[in-house]
Amino acid sequence: MLSLVPFTVNGVTDLLRLLALPVLAWAAARDLRTRRVPNRTWLPLVAFGAVLLAWDAWDTAAPGLFALQVAVGVGVVAPLGFAFWWLGAFGGADAKALAAVCVLFPLPPAYLVGATTLPLSPVSGAFPLSILTDAVLLAGFVPLFLFVRNALAGRLSLAGFVGRPVDWRALPTTHGRLLARPNGLDAGLDLDALRMYLAWRGERLRDLRATPDRARDPASLPAEPHPPGDGAVGPVTDGGRTATRADQWGAAAFLDGLDGDAYGTTPTGLRGALDAIVARERLWVSPGIPFLVALFAGLCLALVYGDLLYTVVDGLGLL
Repeated sequence: MLSLVPFTVNGVTDLLRLLALPVLAWAAARDLRTRRVPNRTWLPLVAFGAVLLAWDAWDTAAPGLFALQVAVGVGVVAPLGFAFWWLGAFGGADAKALAAVCVLFPLPPAYLVGATTLPLSPVSGAFPLSILTDAVLLAGFVPLFLFVRNALAGRLSLAGFVGRPVDWRALPTTHGRLLARPNGLDAGLDLDALRMYLAWRGERLRDLRATPDRARDPASLPAEPHPPGDGAVGPVTDGGRTATRADQWGAAAFLDGLDGDAYGTTPTGLRGALDAIVARERLWVSPGIPFLVALFAGLCLALVYGDLLYTVVDGLGLL
């Protein structure tokens, strides 16, 4: 039976916080499967966390320490996620999830399972720091996993650290970034942008491969471009500008006709990706594991084990 050990915060609130885990697990699974998490997911979690935080503040015996821990865990780590979003390193769902986790788990909890107290190892007094470092370290294992998987299949290259080969037919339903160069040393094209482009043209990928010379000619663009959508996997069908003769594939016309951007895509990058798609049967795709998935895994690791970075640094004798 699970019982609570008092640890700087009210034990009941520690237990109640675990109710958020199924919601966060669902959000991580949905983000991995569709790369889309509804905005309405986060506000109830933040509100729930704020209520528990207020409860903790009312009961704390050390208000000064409590305020400092919350100031770092919520006031520093949560804005850091939005800064990464602004810089393009995070998706919007990642930043909002990090903020929600910071409010839900601002202080280190402690649980007694039998004779064992969780977390097993020390954690930061500002618990979101431990969650974030665990998430970052876990995300760092992804390139190693990809390389080993590719090496076992006989695919030894630099691209093996960041992606996997995908048949061109699977690209319209695949998430990630298409690496146009065979060595994988390029920023890649977000496959959501490819789906937006195909929807804008009103054509399928196999149509472009069947007649690449025709598709490169701006004269082949539709007189009335179709709505590009947002690149989500599924059936999607604003306008556009007239392409110039030099605008192969109508890449510039497509991007100029959007209200916003296409996930950072440039005309040159789109043209390079399309040239690669029509020329090859299999292309390297970086899966781009959403950070929300790593964040949920980091949260679970922090709750059960503790701070992985602390363990590594301590093991190296640096503490």
